[in-house]
Order: sequence, then structure tokens, then C-alpha cells
Amino acid sequence: MQLQTTADTTDLSYWLNWRFLFCAIWVLTPTVAAVIILWKYERSVNIIQESDSRGDCQKSSLLLYFDKAWRPCVKRINPICLAAFRVSALALLTLVIVSDFVVHGGDIFFYYTQWTFALTTIYFWLGSVLSIYGCYQYNKANISISKIQMDMEQGLLESLVSTDYTNGVKIVNNVDYKGILLVPEIVGRCSYLFQILFQMAAGAVMLTDSVYWFVIFPFLTVKNYDFNIFTVVTHSLNAVLLLGDAALNSLWFPWFRMSYFVILTGVYVIFQWIVHACVSLWWPYPFLDLSLKYSPVWYLLVALLHIPCYGIFALLVRLKQYVLLRWFPQS
Repeated sequence: MQLQTTADTTDLSYWLNWRFLFCAIWVLTPTVAAVIILWKYERSVNIIQESDSRGDCQKSSLLLYFDKAWRPCVKRINPICLAAFRVSALALLTLVIVSDFVVHGGDIFFYYTQWTFALTTIYFWLGSVLSIYGCYQYNKANISISKIQMDMEQGLLESLVSTDYTNGVKIVNNVDYKGILLVPEIVGRCSYLFQILFQMAAGAVMLTDSVYWFVIFPFLTVKNYDFNIFTVVTHSLNAVLLLGDAALNSLWFPWFRMSYFVILTGVYVIFQWIVHACVSLWWPYPFLDLSLKYSPVWYLLVALLHIPCYGIFALLVRLKQYVLLRWFPQS
């Protein structure tokens, strides 16, 4: 959807006016506030008060992040099912984004839609890796436990306990007292990043798809608009797959992490401003054009849309947790 440029975006008069001032306020204020919120709350959420030292607390927190990253929300669901879903979703998303790139070229990444689609693809890529690794470690732990039970039956428990390591790998202590797998710290940090990608992608996908289907598409006036299969898929498939993953996974969805979603949008808008200040070209979305009389109103409306977009997804996650609590209290 390439729009005709209505004004020279490299001209100073395009930027030095009241419209850009208000638009900058609507973009920069939430972005700065989001950074402050993350600085305040992100540190506290990473500490689990179960150990005496801060280092032990942080390690416990990272292990819990990994445990949430690969385990399904219901114990009856085999973790392999979640891993298979993520691998299948990754294959579909990769096929779509590569095909779209081949057909339309690199200009597709000028759109926020492709930013969110690529973000969702990265989420499923990392999720697939963590799920496969979690299933592998879980299976290895079960094999070790089975061996321990066999040795106990044979009266060899003392010789087993006296040896903590076999070939450099723990076999007695590879699972803690809560059943959480003990993994390298880097895996825990990747799981922490995975949770952030989930919350960021959830809000961004809801914003992209809702703005397109409820704001842009009904009032589309662009002549010779190329409405094709890629347009439909890129504005629906990522949301469907992300909702499917949310139904299966056990990830947290705290409200303060909406800040990552806000920062993503702020970075995208600032990126567009910098590009248009250097080169006069079309805007990817009509409401981003600062020459429009009501552009500050459009910027404000899109900024406010972040709240319901993130809120709807958060509500769906809470609804899932409520249903699980009623139907599967042991999960």
C-alpha cells in the first residue's frame, strides 16, 4: 500500500509546526514512561524470595522462566505437543515471510505489519528451540529417575548417592525439589527473553490486525490497491498462531510488560520520522502523514489503542487461567 506523498518531508516546514509537536508528545511521552516502568518493575520480578543470597534468587528465577517456557499449562498435555505446535507454526510463518519477501522485495519491512510478523517468527523460533531442549532434558531426567528406582530395588542406593556425577552430568540432582529442571544460566536468560517476546508480540499483533481490519481496510481509498493472499495472511496468521500458543503455554502475562510493546511502536514511528526527514517518500500508513490536518488526533488514537489491544490479550490469558483453575486444579 504505497501512498502518494502529499508534501516534501525533507522540508523543515514539514516538521517545525504544531502538528509535529503534538505527535511527538503522543509518541515520546509513552515511550519514556515505558522505559521508566521497566526500570522500576523488571528488576523486582526477576527475584524469587526463596534463597538467602541475591545470586541464588536470580538463578532460581531464571530456572523458573525456563520451566514456564517449555511446559504446557496442563500437566496432562505432553510437552512434545507444544513443541510440535511451535515447530509447525515456525515453518508456516517462515514460509509466508520468505515468500512475501521474494514476491514484494525488501520494501515489506517498511511496514509495522512485517515488523510484528518477523517478531512473531522469532518468538516461535526461540520457543521451538526451548521446547525441544526442555523435552530432551525432561526425558533425560526421567531416564535417570528410572535408573535410580531400579538401583534402589537392587539395593544399590548407597553407591548411587555417593556419586553425584556420571560422565560430567548430574543424575541425582538434575531436578530440584519442585520438579524444575536444572539447566545452564544462558538457557534461563533465553527463556526470560522468550517471555518478553511473547508479551511484546501479543500486543503488537493485536494492534496491527485490529488497525488494519477495523480502521484501514473499511475506509481504504487507495486506487489500484493490491489486495492479495499475503495481505490476508500477514494480518491474521500470526494472531491465530500466537493465540494458539497462548492457549497451550504456561507463560506469565503481567501488565507492566506492555511497556515493551509501547517501546516497539515508539521505535518504529521514530524510525519512520528519521527516514522521511532524510528522504521524501510515501508513508506506509496514511495516518502517519504529518501534513494531515488531524494527524495529532490519529497519533493519539493509535497510542490509546495500545491499552485495549494488550488488555484483550491479557484478558484472554486470565480467562484461560480461570478455566484451568476450575477444570484442572492440579495444573
